Amino acid sequence: MKRALTIAGSDSGGGAGIQADLKTFQELNVFGMSALTAVTAQNTLGVHGVYPMTTEAVVKQIRAVGEDIGVDALKTGMLFSADIIEAVAENIKSFQWENVVVDPVMIAKGGASLLLKEAISALKKNLLPLAKIITPNIPEAEVLTGMAIQSFEEKQKAARRLSELGVKNVVIKGGHDEDPSISTDLLFDGKEFYTFSSNRISTKNTHGTGCTFSAAITAELAKGASVYDAVVMAKDFIQAAIEDDLMLGKGHGPTNHWAYQKRNLMKELTRP
Repeated sequence: MKRALTIAGSDSGGGAGIQADLKTFQELNVFGMSALTAVTAQNTLGVHGVYPMTTEAVVKQIRAVGEDIGVDALKTGMLFSADIIEAVAENIKSFQWENVVVDPVMIAKGGASLLLKEAISALKKNLLPLAKIITPNIPEAEVLTGMAIQSFEEKQKAARRLSELGVKNVVIKGGHDEDPSISTDLLFDGKEFYTFSSNRISTKNTHGTGCTFSAAITAELAKGASVYDAVVMAKDFIQAAIEDDLMLGKGHGPTNHWAYQKRNLMKELTRP
């Protein structure tokens, strides 16, 4: 049994954060564990409160998991503060964990800040050099690189800048692309660029897509997949989760975490 750890915030609405991560881990057949960095009061209409954990509490959760159960891959999501980021980085180094996925969560779907401004430099200095892969959306990549990203060439330039910070692989997601029909994710492995395109779905129910995508990559890395294959799998997983809409809530609803496996099951059942 492969084991995946999420170090992230809690979403009381269940669409993002550790709830999305654990659902994704379960669907992809890895044992999910969590270290909570903050509790949010959140639903499809927005974030109504953020209550960070102490750094000590975060560290004790990580060490409790690492010293007993073990970790084959981990992802970080909402880390909130510089102190938490530095402590997470120190423990990753202490346990010598290599399959590290950093989803640089900064802003919630409704616009609420989920990362203190002073924490951004700590993220770049302490955590990114430890990451096997980072998965920013375009606004997050703009903050981390200090440049505007409007064209494909600018997306490539931003990926190179992130790679220069020590990240081994960079995925800049295409959800914020201006193309109304296609969403294209860009993977840069330090040498080559790869693109992954899918049809853009007309829906407001995309809450937690970034968390789910990075969690799927984490699960696949835990099982021994290459970065390229993990990204391909995650792209298929999140596309199914968006397409098979759950239509929950009055605002930005969650994605359907069991859509991918349900589709596979239906294929098996209908196979001649």
